[in-house]
Amino acid sequence: MTRVPPPRTDPVPGLRAATAHDAEALAEIHAAAFGPDAWSEVVFAAQFAIPGVFGLLHAADGLVLARVAADESEILTLGVVPSARGRGIGADLLRRAGEIAAGAGATCMYLEVAVGNAAARRLYARAGFEEVGRRPGYYSDQQDALVLRAPLPPEQRSETGAGSQGPRRRRKS
Repeated sequence: MTRVPPPRTDPVPGLRAATAHDAEALAEIHAAAFGPDAWSEVVFAAQFAIPGVFGLLHAADGLVLARVAADESEILTLGVVPSARGRGIGADLLRRAGEIAAGAGATCMYLEVAVGNAAARRLYARAGFEEVGRRPGYYSDQQDALVLRAPLPPEQRSETGAGSQGPRRRRKS
C-alpha cells in the first residue's frame, strides 16, 4: 500500500490539505466548476477511504483530489470555480499535488481532460503533460477524454517513497 505523506503547510495563501471532513465544501466547489457532472458529498467522502488518495482545497475557489499507487499518480479531479479562473489557482493545485505525489515516490502523474476543455488543456500543457491516449465518449456529454501524462521531477521524490529501493547512498569519488 502506498503511504502518502501528509501535505506540509503550503506557502500558497488559502491552500490546505483536504480530508473527508471537507466533503461538503469539496462537493460545492465541484458543483460550481462542473455543473450537473459534479461529484456529490458522498462520493468525495468515499474517495478519502481509498488508499493513496489525498486532496487539497483552495479556500472556496478550487480543489484537487489525487491518488498515488506504487510509482504512479493520477489526478482524480481538479476544479476551480468559474469566478476564480485565470488567477493561477489551478496551477498551484496541480503543482502541489505533483509535489505530494513525488514525495510519496511517484515518478509520473496521469489525468484525463475533455477534448473540448481548452483552458484545462493549456494548463496541463504548461505543466508538462503530454497526450498518451484517448478515451472515446468518456464524459456524460460523449466528449472524448485525452489521457495525459507528465514526469515528476526527481528532486521532488522522497528517498524512501513508494517505488523506491530505500534510501539512496552517494558513492564516494
